[in-house]
Amino acid sequence: MDRWTEIELFVQTAEFGSITKAAESLEMSNAAASRYLSSLERRLSARLIERNTRRLYLTQVGEQFFRRCKEVLAEMKEAEADVSATVLEPSGTLTVTASLSFAMKHLGPVMPEFTALYPKVSVNILAANRYYDIMDSGIDLAIRTREFEPDSNLTVRRLAQTRRVLAASPVYLDRKGIPRSVEDLADHAMLIYSYANRPNELAFRRGDEEHMMTVRSTMESNDGQVLRAAALEGMGILVQPKYIVYDDIVAGRLIPVLDDWDLPRLTINLAFQHRNHLPARVRLFIEFLVEHFRRMDYERKWTS
Repeated sequence: MDRWTEIELFVQTAEFGSITKAAESLEMSNAAASRYLSSLERRLSARLIERNTRRLYLTQVGEQFFRRCKEVLAEMKEAEADVSATVLEPSGTLTVTASLSFAMKHLGPVMPEFTALYPKVSVNILAANRYYDIMDSGIDLAIRTREFEPDSNLTVRRLAQTRRVLAASPVYLDRKGIPRSVEDLADHAMLIYSYANRPNELAFRRGDEEHMMTVRSTMESNDGQVLRAAALEGMGILVQPKYIVYDDIVAGRLIPVLDDWDLPRLTINLAFQHRNHLPARVRLFIEFLVEHFRRMDYERKWTS
């Protein structure tokens, strides 16, 4: 029996929870699949899979063997991908996740350039204001605004830092006046991002001065683009990372307020699985994005 096929079939069976589905995925008959699994168990002198009329499940030793086999298969696929990348153009699907705002402002616009460079790579962007589990969701690269990843199997690469700013439209400021002190915010309509850490508490710093302000929200949203749209319509003062509202500030559509005070800054990170050899499409996209941010001088613009 082919040992490689035995292992591949065993992993597929464990993942599908079905010998029939595993056999279909490997284009073999059920009878052949059963022979391969029996041969594997005979060779190892261990029962890996238990079956009854209702379901299929792994034994304890089968669970341990499954985890090791899955790692081996993943390494083998990476090795094959790396070999292909040295002689062919990078190919396959690149899956990237980021917040909706980041995806709209900084992923969508650069994709034509990237796919022109690597036409055999297709891109799948998962825009979500929550953090997917990279290991379980088939994600190649996650763009996140936090200092570290709790999973030690992930590698984190810093992309840029950004200030968080308070800003409002000229129409709103003409109507309600410009806040001159942190305390003045109590008299203003505040547009708050509900997924922020302690969204209604603003920790201001100016030199050696610190001031904690609790604000009442006129509107909350879990998406920065909703808050941006409301601010542009004169609804209130938003609190957002500068990478979301930088173009609006430059164009005068939004006016920063209390800009001499600083809120805790955010670090935009790239998070990906820790591997000795990244698939070529992932490695090339990381380098492409890092170079694009350097060329556009984003960190200086967003922290000034």
